[in-house]
Amino acid sequence: MKGHLVLEDGSVFEGESFGAVFKNEGEVVFSTGMVGYPESLTDPSYLGQILILTYPIIGNYGVPDKKYWESDKIQVSGLIVSDYINTPSHFKSKRTLSSWLKDEKIPALEIKDTRFLTQKIRTKGTMLGRIVFDPSTISGQEKPKKSVFYDPNKENLVAKASTREVLTEGSGKKTVLLIDCGVKKSIKKNLIERNIRLITVPWDFDPFNPIFSQKFDAIVISSGPGDPKIVSKTIKTIKKALDLKIPILGICLGNQILALAAGGDTYKLKFGHRGQNQPCVLLDSKRPALPRGRCFITTQNHGFAVSKIPNGFRSWFTNANDGSNEGIIHNKYPFMSIQFHPEASPGPTDTEWIFDYFLEKI
Repeated sequence: MKGHLVLEDGSVFEGESFGAVFKNEGEVVFSTGMVGYPESLTDPSYLGQILILTYPIIGNYGVPDKKYWESDKIQVSGLIVSDYINTPSHFKSKRTLSSWLKDEKIPALEIKDTRFLTQKIRTKGTMLGRIVFDPSTISGQEKPKKSVFYDPNKENLVAKASTREVLTEGSGKKTVLLIDCGVKKSIKKNLIERNIRLITVPWDFDPFNPIFSQKFDAIVISSGPGDPKIVSKTIKTIKKALDLKIPILGICLGNQILALAAGGDTYKLKFGHRGQNQPCVLLDSKRPALPRGRCFITTQNHGFAVSKIPNGFRSWFTNANDGSNEGIIHNKYPFMSIQFHPEASPGPTDTEWIFDYFLEKI
């Protein structure tokens, strides 16, 4: 069946459907990753987005068991690929990508020229769009008003992605409070594997309320979707933690939240960083094994970045492609954050040391 990707600038792209025949809208973004589509599709940071995968062959290794996903469901609003393979071959494959998308009511189109689509977004910037299957909805080809399209960044996506309950996992001498803004399972896995007692709480939870009696030694602010300035309750919590000198690690969205809580600022990138091949340069290091100037290849998935470094902090990492901030660290206290994903799922494991570095500071 034919379907169409309609962008807010009025352009229309026809493709072959291999997902659910279901109209959906979102922010159209692209990822340059070569592997890891099951992890990417289930990453809560993609909530509200129609994802274009630039790697030409998708579906060739099927879909693994749910235990390998980054959340319990597909998070994207839609999927665009160049070539879909419906005959997967992999020992972990349990089903085809097409059947998974259909079961979860996620539309997907095979549009051959994803290269052109990606170049268009890189030139004009991220655009809103929709996937439709009714030809009458795209007749006339008049340039639609932006207000016609759903903009996910105008609502609190973190509230949708976050847990609604307090959960305690793992065991160890140290306890870390994880603020779930749309956390990936592999972030929790990396912390628990390091003999940490992990308490996961909702994005708007107040751990300093006397009613909450559990003690903790540090805070991790997770990754998540959307505009960081919308999650004011999380920012308020981190402001309290900074005043109390509680060790803090922010990951991705957590980097932006820490910066805002400390008095910095954020902005929306033209087309974001999404993929497993983003180069980040270490600007500051006191470890002999990690010399200043070393470049790490990182996994990323974000559309916002830190524009102003807060007072008392310095830049920790920078992006080698565009010079944007990739992390901040405090000059005196154990407050630090990175814009990339050290849990590396999918992607390289080069920066998993950041978990160890932070835990050493507790």
